[in-house]
Amino acid sequence: MSYLETTAKFYAEAAETPQVELCCVQSAPMQLPGLVIPKIMQKMNYGCGTTVQPAELAGQPTVLYIGVGGGIEALQFAYFCRRPGAVVAVDPVTEMRQAAVRNLELAAHQNDWFDPAFVKVLEGDAFALPIADESVDVVAQNCLFNIFEPADLQRALREAHRVLKPGGRLIMSDPIATRPIPPHLQADERLRAMCLSGALPYEDYVQQLIDVGFGQIEIRARRPYRLLDTHTYGLETPLLLESLDSVSFKVPIPQDGACMFTGKTAVYSGVKSSLDDHAGHLLQRGIPLAVCDKTAAKLARQFPQDIVITPSTWHYVRGSCC
Repeated sequence: MSYLETTAKFYAEAAETPQVELCCVQSAPMQLPGLVIPKIMQKMNYGCGTTVQPAELAGQPTVLYIGVGGGIEALQFAYFCRRPGAVVAVDPVTEMRQAAVRNLELAAHQNDWFDPAFVKVLEGDAFALPIADESVDVVAQNCLFNIFEPADLQRALREAHRVLKPGGRLIMSDPIATRPIPPHLQADERLRAMCLSGALPYEDYVQQLIDVGFGQIEIRARRPYRLLDTHTYGLETPLLLESLDSVSFKVPIPQDGACMFTGKTAVYSGVKSSLDDHAGHLLQRGIPLAVCDKTAAKLARQFPQDIVITPSTWHYVRGSCC
């Protein structure tokens, strides 16, 4: 049995009997005015963070959600996109699609604003999305792509890139590893299905996004997710997994490389009231300016005496410097 077959079997079981040890099922869901989330959706919240980023949902975009789970994030996306078919949720597991449809019907009874027609649940997988080229504004996935082996991850990312409109956004939440995961854990198909052994280190994870053509990547959150201990997992030292929420934009990659926003700022401290770097950045003395990591490095090299670069906060919400 392949790891993908193991994963499908695992989540078919999780659709019928909620698995309380998985991912974020013990975390409180996002609170939005007038939104009631059925308890069964909370029990089936099989994600490691959130892909519902309100800053990316203005104007009622069309959203493609890969891996519907219990339907909680499909419902949250529908909160912002209140029209028939605005949210398309794709899942290869029959039992999970059926559970999500049941849960969404229940949500309609608890939310006067919600119509189940707002969410269309389709059979399909991340490697062959049943969606036309450049047809959606947002693609989202939560704690699914980390299950894939690197070659399959590239296939899934290329598919997401294909269906996005120019300027569209890929919103993801996945575990990442603070060091490479040992081969004996990577080979454990059940641990991979549980989102515990397929995670890539941060640098490898974002490089996968750049390799398929995303020209701007913004880190929205980075936080501890799970600790793999020495006793359970056969490790010499514990291995921390983190949860990474990101938004990647389908824009061309600049000649000098992709723009990565990790929450750094540049602060001018010279004698003049402001500094113009003649590359599109005007820095007012003493006032932090959000910059991408690439711009931060350039400014530090060009103005080593007059520019202070603050460390990554691993949190950034729009307002591009480039």
